Amino acid sequence: MKLFISIGIAVCSFLSSCSAPTILPSATPESTLNPEPVILPLSVPGLYDVGFHSDIPFTDSSRSDRKVTITIWYPAIPPQDSTGNDPIKDATPNPVGSPYPVILSSAKVGSFFAPHLASYGFIIIGIQEQDSATNWGPWLVNYPLDLVFALNQVAAYPPEDLTDILDTEHVGAMGYSFDGYTSLALSGARVDPEFYLEQCSQADMLDPAPPEWWIDYICNLTGEWDAFVTNAGSSITTSSDGLWKPMTDERIRAVMPMAPEGAWLFGERGLAAADIPTLIIGATEDQYNYYDLEASYIYQHLGTPDRTLISFIDQDHMMIYDGSQAARMRHFATAFFGYYLQGNHDYLYYFSKDFVIQYHDLAWDVYAGE
Repeated sequence: MKLFISIGIAVCSFLSSCSAPTILPSATPESTLNPEPVILPLSVPGLYDVGFHSDIPFTDSSRSDRKVTITIWYPAIPPQDSTGNDPIKDATPNPVGSPYPVILSSAKVGSFFAPHLASYGFIIIGIQEQDSATNWGPWLVNYPLDLVFALNQVAAYPPEDLTDILDTEHVGAMGYSFDGYTSLALSGARVDPEFYLEQCSQADMLDPAPPEWWIDYICNLTGEWDAFVTNAGSSITTSSDGLWKPMTDERIRAVMPMAPEGAWLFGERGLAAADIPTLIIGATEDQYNYYDLEASYIYQHLGTPDRTLISFIDQDHMMIYDGSQAARMRHFATAFFGYYLQGNHDYLYYFSKDFVIQYHDLAWDVYAGE
C-alpha cells in the first residue's frame, strides 16, 4: 500500500457520511498574485492503489446493437509482491471508504486522469475506441449516449467484485477536446439546430471569420444533417421548443469539460439549459478549439449558476501532454469532483478564485489578456 502524502485534508467518506455541498466556490478580492510556484496538493497520488478491469463488452440493442466496451479503474488492494505505482490489472478492490462515486469519460482521456482519481476514492468508467474525428458527425450523439448506456449497464450488471463499492447515484463526467464536448453534452445542454445551421451558413462572413479549416471541421455536418437527425432518433430530436432533448441522466451531478468544443451545436439557448455544476478548463492559445469561440463562449452562456472557468494562460491545445499542466488538471478534477460528488467541503478552496489567482499563468473566469 502506497503512503498517503498528507495535505491536511481527508476524504470525507473515510470519516463519516457526506452531506451535499451547498457553498459555491468564492474568493475575496484581497488575494494577491504569487509569481512563485504554489503547491497543488491534490496533484500528488492519493491514499489508494489502483486496479483496473478492461475489455468489458456490452451491446446496446436500442441502437442497432452498437458495441460499447469499457475499462474500469477503481481503488484496489495490491498483491503483496507488487512494486511500483502503476494500475494493476484485475487487482482486488479496496472496500475501505466505499461506495465510491463514478466518473465517466472516454478510455483515452481516462488514461490521463483515471489512475489519479481512483487513488482518491473514485471509480472511473472509460469507453474504449472513442477518439477524435476529422470532422463533426454521428459521434456527437453516439459518444454521450455510450456513456449513459455504460452507466446503466454497470449500475445494473456490475463486475462481481465491484458490486458493493459502486455509487452509481453520484456520477460525474469529464473530457478533453472531443471528449470535452461529450462531457458538456452530459451537463443538460441541448442541441439547437437553428443556431448551428445559421452559424455555419454565415461562418465566412463573421468578423473575424474563423479559419477555413475550422469551419470545414465544424460545419461539415450541415451536408449530412438529415442523416445526423435520423441517427439521433426522434426521442431526442423531437420537442416543442426547437431544441433537442438533453442527452444525459439525472444521476450525473457534475461535469468537467477541458479544452472543449461544441459551442455552435448548442448555441446560447442550448447552453442555457445546462443545469449542473460545471468546471471548464480553457487554453488561451488553443489553436484547434479556439478559446474565444469555445471555452469562454460556453462558459459565458451556461445556464447553471454553479459554473467555473479556469484559464491556462499561453497554453495551447496540446497542453494535456505537458506533465506540469496535466498535473494541474488532475488537481482541479480531484478538488471539483471531490467537492460535488464526495461532499468534501475541504476541497472547495482548491478550485476557488483565491487558489487560482496565486498562479501568474492561470486566470479565473474569462481571460482578457494583459
